[in-house]
Amino acid sequence: MLCFGTLVLKFFREMGKIFHVVSLKHLLLVSIALNVSLILRVINISEKKILHSNSAHVSKNIHLSSSPSSSSLTSFANARIEAQDGEERVINLDHGDPTMYEKYWQQEGDKTTIVIPGWQSLSYFSDVSNICWFLEPEFAKEVVRLHKVVGNAITENHHIVVGTGSTQLFQAALYALSPQDALEPISVVSAAPYYSSYPSITDCLKSGLYKWAGDAHSFKKEGPYIELVTSPNNPDGFVRQSVVNRSEGILVHDLAYYWPQYTSISFPADHDLMLFTVSKSTGHAGMRIGWAIVKDTEVAKKMTKYIELNTIGVSKDSQLRAAKVLKVVSNSCESSSSEGENFFEFSHNQLATRWELLRLAVQKSGQFSVPEFAPQFCTFLGRDFKPQPAFAWLKCEQEEVNDCESFLRSKKILTRSGKHFGFSPKYVRISMLDRDQNYNLFVERLSSIFSS
Repeated sequence: MLCFGTLVLKFFREMGKIFHVVSLKHLLLVSIALNVSLILRVINISEKKILHSNSAHVSKNIHLSSSPSSSSLTSFANARIEAQDGEERVINLDHGDPTMYEKYWQQEGDKTTIVIPGWQSLSYFSDVSNICWFLEPEFAKEVVRLHKVVGNAITENHHIVVGTGSTQLFQAALYALSPQDALEPISVVSAAPYYSSYPSITDCLKSGLYKWAGDAHSFKKEGPYIELVTSPNNPDGFVRQSVVNRSEGILVHDLAYYWPQYTSISFPADHDLMLFTVSKSTGHAGMRIGWAIVKDTEVAKKMTKYIELNTIGVSKDSQLRAAKVLKVVSNSCESSSSEGENFFEFSHNQLATRWELLRLAVQKSGQFSVPEFAPQFCTFLGRDFKPQPAFAWLKCEQEEVNDCESFLRSKKILTRSGKHFGFSPKYVRISMLDRDQNYNLFVERLSSIFSS
């Protein structure tokens, strides 16, 4: 008996050791399993509540089948959430960022892709035999070719000066055209509504050579002056001529928008100094490339000198990329080309649709107006059409609204007030070149604004 009792006692001691080991190792696992089970149960209950809520909400607006799948309910719910987000989204059309053109260049794939070896573009110099010694020959060739294809500017017997966007070229032009020994700065004017950045760009350096003098319509000062002629005009889109028309005047023609997606090409421009930019011609604002077509050799030399002093030339990489883009555009315009859809036809049709939508929205709202344009024959497209500018010059017609910018801001639409263009604050400038999603949301929101 004693021996048997000893064996039993020993048995339970061993079992106690085993139980102790099991409890330490497995108790945590059991606890985790229970917690996971509880969490999954809570999630399952929450999903059922959300699904029930969504299905009840959607059923008020959309007829569902008798046995909808969870995926269809999720799609409907997501669509409604996106719509609600759109209602709350601030639409920024104050800038002129030309992202509308992304669609065309995406469909063109790698046609504009270039490879620049590490050893290329090391030198400051591109062509020392050229007045503009930092102008890449390939870029100059494609500029000349594109103007011939479109027929919007004369390049023969002119000099081409490349710049970091047309803004730098504008400053270079002011430097080159201003008398160096004058007793006071030469006046710089433009007819209102004028491009909103002209005053700030002109006066930012506080130069002793030139000074902003305001609206050309009211300019009465005697003596030399520089008049900026933007045609088609930014912001209102109308074709412009000089206004002051005095013998001592010097003209600079800003032709950034003289392309067939915006306006009819009626003749090749042949002015003393003309400014162009890839940002508005092809949509590549980020390249920061523009060019001037200049008749006078001394003016071209002075403009080149300004850019030399300012930035020691212009990026070769950007010029080479711009050359490739211009080449693809020109190729697309040739009837025998297999380069794909005509760039200007595509862009023209995009803007035509956008302007049609805007006019319908303005008509539906009844609270706004936009300019009316007369059709004109385009030698490039071979047909008549009304101008369809890159910006809409919108007027708030409500008598009680004196600040259209603030009024639209209250509707979560950001624009640029007419006061920045030397004009009435009842007007605003609106970009027509944003992405489809943003522009379509803007048109829908504008059409829903009614008189209070």
